Amino acid sequence: MTPRLIVSDLDGTLLGSDHRLHDSTIEVLQELVRQGHHLALASGRHYHDMRVFRDELGVPAHLISTNGAYTHDPDDGLVSASHLNPDHAHALIHLPRPPQVRLNLYREAGWHVDAEAPHLLSLHASTGFRYEVVPPEQMDVNGVGKVLYLGDPDALAELEAQAQAAHGDGLHITYSTVDSLEIMAGGVNKGVALAALLESLGLTAADCLAFGDNLNDTEMLTLAGEAQVMANAHPALFDRVPEARRIGHHGEAAVALFLKQRFGL
Repeated sequence: MTPRLIVSDLDGTLLGSDHRLHDSTIEVLQELVRQGHHLALASGRHYHDMRVFRDELGVPAHLISTNGAYTHDPDDGLVSASHLNPDHAHALIHLPRPPQVRLNLYREAGWHVDAEAPHLLSLHASTGFRYEVVPPEQMDVNGVGKVLYLGDPDALAELEAQAQAAHGDGLHITYSTVDSLEIMAGGVNKGVALAALLESLGLTAADCLAFGDNLNDTEMLTLAGEAQVMANAHPALFDRVPEARRIGHHGEAAVALFLKQRFGL
C-alpha cells in the first residue's frame, strides 16, 4: 500500500454545519491513520483553535494554521512560521475602514481584535478559543501571521484594493468567506505549506488527497494529485480548480463518505 497524505480544510469542509466533527468523520480518519496514511488539517483558524479538533480525532496530524503561516507537527512542535513584514502589518492595521469592519491579528500566541465582537465567538464555541481586545494603536506589528478584516463584502473589496495597491507584491490576499478578507505575507498560503509537508514526509503531490470549500483553499487543491471540492463551496472555486472532483455537502459529512468509498472502508 502506498501511504497517502489526506489534508482537509475545517470549516465548510471537514466540520459539520455546527462547526463540529461528525462521529463518522472521526471513525474514518482514525481507520485511515491505522492503515498507515498521514493526516493534516489546513485552516485559516489559529493553531490553538485547531488543536482541539486534532485532539478529538485522537490520531497524529500535522496542523497547517493561519492559512499556511504556521505548521506544527503532531507533537506540537513548530515546524515553520512566516510573518508579515512589520511595515506591511503597520500599514494594514491603519488602513481606513468603516467602524463596523473588525480588524483582527493572528499571532503565534493568540488572536487580537480591535474592539469587542462577541458574535465572532460562535465559530469557536466548541474550542473555547477567544480573542483579546487590543486598540489598533497598541497592536504589535512584529510576529503577525495574518491580518483579518471581517465585515461587509463591499467594504472588504475596498480594503483589498488599498492593500493590493500599497503592498501587493509583499502580500498574499485571499478570502475564507465572503465577509472574511485574509492577508498573509507574500508566498504564504496552504499550498506552499502543503508542498513543504509532502517533501518532509517523502511524498509527492500525486500521493495527496485534499478537500476544501473556499478561495483560501485554491493553492492547496491545485497542488494535490486528488482534489475534492465541496458542494457548498464558493462558486469561484470550481473555476479556479476545474480538475477537482465535486463531492457532497459538509453538513452531511461528505468528506467521510468520500474517503470510505475511495479506500473501500
